[in-house]
Amino acid sequence: MKDPIVYKIVRPLLALWFFPTYRPQIINNNIIPKKEKAVLAGNHVSKKDGFILGASTKRCIRFIAKDELTNGPARFFFKRLGLIPVNRRIHDGSVVPAAVEVLNKDLLIGVFPESTINKTSDIIMPFKTGAIRMAIISKSPIIPFAITGEYTIFKKNVKIVFGELYYPKTNNIEKEIKILENKVIDLIKKYGE
Repeated sequence: MKDPIVYKIVRPLLALWFFPTYRPQIINNNIIPKKEKAVLAGNHVSKKDGFILGASTKRCIRFIAKDELTNGPARFFFKRLGLIPVNRRIHDGSVVPAAVEVLNKDLLIGVFPESTINKTSDIIMPFKTGAIRMAIISKSPIIPFAITGEYTIFKKNVKIVFGELYYPKTNNIEKEIKILENKVIDLIKKYGE
């Protein structure tokens, strides 16, 4: 599976805009494998989160994203970025198999398991099961990440930090979700301002 050509063109162009504009701090991204598969899973604080996650590695990330992006007015663009659309209104079960197919080709998946931007006062919202299920089925490691701070123009206020790569050890999905949630919470507490 080749990297989507639009992703390969757009990523460096976005980086030229994103880095000088928001000056993100990217911590421990050397944990992201150079060639092997992995699920990158973390919290969701802004519409710009895909930019900071994508800017953290030169590898193409196949994002799990709401299907409104691939069905909306900019669908031509988003479909060619290699997104895996998820219909949040119904649970048709198509997302995990599509993600497993990508992972089985030693590629990266990026997912925000809260499934929407956290606008609550809670540190995170409960994670959905997809990230854990795709990792277990494909025998892929998970790399937890945390985004902290705010996207403020020309300020170094936002950061993304990656935790240690780990493999879910059990088919107990609920237990593994809690483990992932706690890893992300620990990163937020440790690196948040």
